Amino acid sequence: MPRKDESSTEENDEPVQEKEKTEKLERMLAAVLNYLSDDEIEEIDLEYLLTNTEDLRQWWNQYREKNKKQIEDEIKKSLSKLTLEELESIREQIKEKNG
Repeated sequence: MPRKDESSTEENDEPVQEKEKTEKLERMLAAVLNYLSDDEIEEIDLEYLLTNTEDLRQWWNQYREKNKKQIEDEIKKSLSKLTLEELESIREQIKEKNG
């Protein structure tokens, strides 16, 4: 069991970590908005943003992984609406993927 002073230090770290996380997200958002508001940019280059915005790619990958379950649920719900041919096509894709 941690000593009382150790646990209070851990509790105090949580607001600091949240503040750092918020500041990091603010920096990423500002970088993206600066890019989007540049009048010289004619076409949005997502790969450029992910490469040149510090920690954005890592955040995006984590975000996508968190939403994986939601995507799986959406797919499951939509399966009953597909034709037999569409289901067979999906099954073949899965078989190819799994080797």
